[in-house]
Amino acid sequence: MSLVRGGQKSMAKEKKNKDKAKKQNSKSVKLSLMKDMRYGRTLSIEFFRKNAWLLMIFVVAILSLMGLRYKTKTKMEEIKKLTTELQRAQSSKLQEKAAYMSLIRETEMQKLVSEHGLGLQFQEFPPYEISLEDL
Repeated sequence: MSLVRGGQKSMAKEKKNKDKAKKQNSKSVKLSLMKDMRYGRTLSIEFFRKNAWLLMIFVVAILSLMGLRYKTKTKMEEIKKLTTELQRAQSSKLQEKAAYMSLIRETEMQKLVSEHGLGLQFQEFPPYEISLEDL
């Protein structure tokens, strides 16, 4: 039994040593990666050569999105401009309709006055006030 226990203890020590070695290796890899990034060694020319097609697709996609955004903004500005123009045209239409309806009513009133022989006329100017002091 002492051999079994001794064998288990030596295996446990070996496992601990391996874990420590892995931790140290991972720390050294992290430190070297940070150091390489600081000095610009992580992105080499080989990286760009291997991934040139992917980088080109990425650049084209970014440029396409920028163009789409510009086109959308210009269309939105045009929509705002046309909306204000439409509102002005609708306002103008309402004013013209009101003037037309007023003329129709006026014409109808003149027709009724002439049919009944009242002798009334439409005044072009508002009535004047005459004071006795002016005479």
